[in-house]
Amino acid sequence: MEGGSKQWRFKVKKDLTSTASNVTIRGMLKKLNEAIDATDTRPTIHLGHGDPSHYPSFRTTPVAEDAIVDAVRSAKFNCYAPAVGILPARRAVAEYLSSNLPYKLSPDDVNLTNGCKQAIEVVVSVLSQQPGANILLPRPGFPTYEALAASKHLEFRHFDLLPDKGWEIDLDTVEAVADDNTVAMVIINPGNPGGNVFTYQHLQKVAETARRLGILVIADETYGCVAFGTNPFVPMGTFGLIAPVITLGSISKRWMVPGWRLGWLVITDPSGVLKEAKIVESINGCLNICSDPATFVQGSIPKILEDTKEDFFKNVIDILSQASDMCYETLKNIDCLTCPHKPEGSMFVMVKLNLSLLEDIVDDIDFCYKLVKEESVVILPGITVGLKNWLRITFAIEPSSLEDALGRLKSFCQRHAKKQ
Repeated sequence: MEGGSKQWRFKVKKDLTSTASNVTIRGMLKKLNEAIDATDTRPTIHLGHGDPSHYPSFRTTPVAEDAIVDAVRSAKFNCYAPAVGILPARRAVAEYLSSNLPYKLSPDDVNLTNGCKQAIEVVVSVLSQQPGANILLPRPGFPTYEALAASKHLEFRHFDLLPDKGWEIDLDTVEAVADDNTVAMVIINPGNPGGNVFTYQHLQKVAETARRLGILVIADETYGCVAFGTNPFVPMGTFGLIAPVITLGSISKRWMVPGWRLGWLVITDPSGVLKEAKIVESINGCLNICSDPATFVQGSIPKILEDTKEDFFKNVIDILSQASDMCYETLKNIDCLTCPHKPEGSMFVMVKLNLSLLEDIVDDIDFCYKLVKEESVVILPGITVGLKNWLRITFAIEPSSLEDALGRLKSFCQRHAKKQ
């Protein structure tokens, strides 16, 4: 309009930008990394990530690398893939997961996704189509669920995990926050961020609670089989006859290749409840408009899943177990930190801050900012995963670097300790 100005109508949603920058793990770590003191000559040690693939001790198996190369050189996987994934890969995932289940999965139960994060996005998108629906999320948990639910206008409510009981689910709070509009609950096992591994008996109670409430269980098993304590990993799909289960997983953590972006969304529902409710049909529809994982990575999956030797897994588990021991024993000797549960799975430990023993530390975010500036150690504030004045520490790094980082953490805490 001549002589005037146009009133533009586009505007970024405030709640989405706030979620993306302030709540997600990536957003928080970006801000902490920007606070690193460039004049510190010591190497920065990152204990806030979930990606150990940077470190030599956690390099993936040559079996996986060779499978990728073979898939590329075969020239069979340069094309588009079906929305749900290529059949040989889906069949391989079905057989891999079935080995730990009391029934056999079909390739039709498997949908391949662009990492586990896309699997989360798909299931959240599908559930958000039900007017007024809400889902139940663990606290502490993985903030991507909250971020994606907010972006899809799906209400979320929290139930508690109990640190003094090995981060078990407080099933009383599950029943207290659920209502007639609740459609699903999310569990993360092995635990991120608690490092816990749920027992068979506890998971059975979860399934029975879900059945009583008439909801499905979304089982995030990104760290499936990454267990090194007294509790063996038990897939939630074991209880699919009690309550319907959607299992989310990937090769990212067990094979140490998060950048390969190959995940899955699997229907573990032998009674067919989800199919009857049109959930399966809606998942397929959602995948039709999503990006697929790279076809050559899909083409490598049968060899990766079938040919990887147990020695590779055992070596990774041994390293994580020793790192867990080192972490737990060191943290016990730092007065202002309390570790209520020794991690038995995944690659994280949750630690509670006692601010009354510290000078000039306001909260967990302040603690982490000052730690990175003074000691060049990056740790994730607990508020990012739902618990204020806690810390989430990653121990999946080189053992020598972990020892160095824990030493710097101890020095920081001693320097900021209140004078007696």
